[in-house]
Amino acid sequence: MIKETLSKIESAISKIQAADTREKAELVALLNKLKAELSALPESRMEEARSLAHFTETAAHEVTRTETSVQLKNLSISGIAYSVKGFEASHPKLVEMTNEICMMLARMGI
Repeated sequence: MIKETLSKIESAISKIQAADTREKAELVALLNKLKAELSALPESRMEEARSLAHFTETAAHEVTRTETSVQLKNLSISGIAYSVKGFEASHPKLVEMTNEICMMLARMGI
């Protein structure tokens, strides 16, 4: 399930019309790091990881829509931020990767 979600996120990132292809490549690299971090996650935390993945997928979808909704984009990003809180103490690298992806999207104006 998480692998499918990550593939969808990767697909959404590939559709981003970034002026700087380096930024897009950095996003893909960060997503790969996130994949590695998620693969090391214990089974007991997978449900929380699924929530995080779904919110991230939703945010990626919202920022790549032809007719974007600022409210939906902000709600999906808020969902990511809330779901990440559960991982801050136990999986700081997971939180770091997710935050880096969000910050990069914000710098790109997404």
